[in-house]
Amino acid sequence: MSEETPDFNAMTRDIAEVPAVEVIVTVAVNLMSAAAVKLGLTEEGAKHKDLDEARKLIHALAGLLDGSATEISSFHAAPLRDGLKSLQLAFREASLVPDEPGQGPGEKYTGPVYG
Repeated sequence: MSEETPDFNAMTRDIAEVPAVEVIVTVAVNLMSAAAVKLGLTEEGAKHKDLDEARKLIHALAGLLDGSATEISSFHAAPLRDGLKSLQLAFREASLVPDEPGQGPGEKYTGPVYG
């Protein structure tokens, strides 16, 4: 097998050893990080800012957290919900014309987010 070809057997063995909660949290953190970049919250700021992309990522994160709320402990869920709310507020602040309460990204799942 060449170095450029992924070893899918090894990857399958590795993922089989990871608890579902860990996979869910990792995906959530990746969504949060990507949303922060698209909101322009990184050092490079406006270079990667794209509110349409941020909206999609925040909405997906909210759906994931809503769907997995009963599957992950509050130990994991609470900081993820706090991070989601921070992203929702940052989105509202970054928008030239803010969404009505309850209409922002992910608010379908979380309810209205106020600053």
